[in-house]
Amino acid sequence: MSRELTSLQDQLGYNFKDTTLLRTALTHRSAASSNNERMEFLGDAVLGYIISSELYQRFPTAPEGVLSRLRASLVKGETLADIATQLEFGEYLSLGSGELKSGGFRRRSILADAFEAVIGAIYLDSDIETVRDLSLIHI
Repeated sequence: MSRELTSLQDQLGYNFKDTTLLRTALTHRSAASSNNERMEFLGDAVLGYIISSELYQRFPTAPEGVLSRLRASLVKGETLADIATQLEFGEYLSLGSGELKSGGFRRRSILADAFEAVIGAIYLDSDIETVRDLSLIHI
C-alpha cells in the first residue's frame, strides 16, 4: 500500500482490509474502465439511508418535509465536495490526462462523487455501523 493511501486512511479514520476498494473509489472514469461510478451509486444510497435514519432518530416530532429538507442539505453535492476538500481527496484521485489538465482534482462534482464512492467502498469493506459512525463524524 502506498504512503498516500495510508495518509488518506488516517484522515478518514478507517483502515481498509482491501485497499483495492479504496483505489477504485478514487479512480475517475477518465482514468480507467474500472472506476468509481458503481461505488458512487452505492455510497449515495448508503449515505442517504444513514442520514435519513439519524435525522429520524434525532428529530422524533419533525414532519416528513422538514426531514427531507434537512437530509437534502446534508447530502447535496456542495456539502460532500466541502468534506472531500477538507479531507484533501483531490491529492489522491486518479484522473485521465484531460481531467488532470483541466484541474479535475479541484472540480466539485468529481470530489463529491469520490466522497460517495469512498462511502460505498467502506461499506463493501466493513458494515453499515462502521460507515454510519464514520459518516456522522465527517458530515
